[in-house]
Amino acid sequence: MLKHSLSVMMSAAVILYPTLCREIRMKKYSIIVVVVVLIGTIGGYLFYKRTPEVSYKTAKIERGTIVSTVAATGNLSAVTTVQVGTQVSGTIQKIFVDFNSRVKKGQAIAEIDPSLFNASVEQAQGNYLSAEANVQKAKVALADAERTFTRNKKMIVDGIISQGDFDVAETALQSSKALLKAAEGAVAQARGSLMQAKTNLRYSTIRSPVDGVVISRAIDVGQTVAASFQTPTLFTIAQDLTKMQIEVSVDEADISRIKLQQKTSFTVDSYPEQTFRGNVVQIRSAPIITQNVVTYVVVVTVGNSDMKLKPGMTANVLIEVAKKDDVLKLPPIALRFKPKSKGSETKEKSAGTTTQRPPGGGAPGSQGKGGPSKGKDRSQQVYLLKEGKAVASPIKTGIANNISIELVESDLKEGDEVIIEQTGGDTKKKAGASSSPMGPRF
Repeated sequence: MLKHSLSVMMSAAVILYPTLCREIRMKKYSIIVVVVVLIGTIGGYLFYKRTPEVSYKTAKIERGTIVSTVAATGNLSAVTTVQVGTQVSGTIQKIFVDFNSRVKKGQAIAEIDPSLFNASVEQAQGNYLSAEANVQKAKVALADAERTFTRNKKMIVDGIISQGDFDVAETALQSSKALLKAAEGAVAQARGSLMQAKTNLRYSTIRSPVDGVVISRAIDVGQTVAASFQTPTLFTIAQDLTKMQIEVSVDEADISRIKLQQKTSFTVDSYPEQTFRGNVVQIRSAPIITQNVVTYVVVVTVGNSDMKLKPGMTANVLIEVAKKDDVLKLPPIALRFKPKSKGSETKEKSAGTTTQRPPGGGAPGSQGKGGPSKGKDRSQQVYLLKEGKAVASPIKTGIANNISIELVESDLKEGDEVIIEQTGGDTKKKAGASSSPMGPRF
C-alpha cells in the first residue's frame, strides 16, 4: 500500500510540475514587465522635465563692399517718339512703310487719294488767273480815266467845259483807282486759295518728320482718315532706338535719396540672365497719386547698341544710392536675434545693456520697401558666443541692403562670429507650440 501511495504521489507530482513551472515563470515575467514600465515612465518623466540643451548658430563678420539701392519698376521707351498724323481728310491710297521700317526725314510713308486736292488746285489756279485779268482791266480803265481827267482839267481852264463835266471826270478817276485796288485784293485772295490748295495736295503725301524706325502703324489701304479738331495718329516713329529711357515710379519715402547721374542696373523678363546699366537723368517733381500712394517719376537713360531692348518692356530697376568699400559687414538677421535662456539674460544685465529693436520689428539699418536706413543709436546690439553663453555687444550701423549692414562703431573685428539663431533653452515656448500645433484658438 505504501509503495502504491508513493507511486501515485510521484505520478501526480510529475503531472503538476510543468503547470507550477509555468505559473512561476508568468509571475516572474509580470514582475519584469512592471519594473521595465516603471523605469521607462520615470525616465520619460525625467527626460521631459529636463532643460533642453542650448545651441547657437553663428555667422562671421566680413569685410567688403556694401551697395545700398532703391528698387523700382518702369517701362522702356524711346528717348524721342514722334506720332505722325494727317492734316487733311481722305482715303488712304498707298502705304510705303510697315512695322520696323527704317525711315529718313522727309521720306514718303503713306499717301491719301489726291484726286480732290488736284481738282481744288485747278480751281484755285483758274480763280487766280481770272483775278489777275480783272486787275489788268482795272488798270486799263484807270489809265482811260486819268487821260479824261487831264484833258478836262485843261478844258475847264479855257472855259470849254462846265464844272459839272469836270467833276464827273474826277469821280471816274477815283472810282477806277478803287476798282484797281479791289482787283488787286481779289488777286491776293485767289493766290492764297491757290497756295492752300497746293498745301493740301502736298499734305496728301504723308512724310516722316524725323529719321527713325516705325514702331506702330494704325492705318491700312482703303481706310478713311478725318482731320478734324484732333489729328489722328497714323504712325509712331522712334527717332533712335540705340538710346532708350525708363520712366520708373519711386516711392515718396525714397525720392529724397535719388540724385542725378546715379548709376542704375536693371533686368527685363526677356533676358533674365543679363543685367543692363543706366544713369538717372531726370527727377520729375509732379506727384502721381494712385489709391493714396504717392510716387514720383525718375527717368533713367540706357544704351541699346545691340538692339535687345524694345519699347514697352518692363524693367526691374535698382538705383544705387550709396556705396562703401572695405567696410565691416554684418548679416541683418544678427540684429533681430534675442537670446531666450536665463543665463544669457543674466549676462546681458551684468553688462548693463538692454535689447532695443526698431519699430516694426525690423533690423536697424535694414532695407525695407524703399531701402536701408541709417542706425544712429548706440543701443543697437548683437550677441557673441563666449563660454557657451550669448553676450551682448553694442554697435552702431550705417548703410545696408538685404544681405548685409555696415558696422560703423563697434568692438567687433573681421572674423568675429555673431549669433544668428538659437535652438533649445526655451521649454515653455516649445511646450506651448507642441500643445497647439494648429495655432491659437479664436
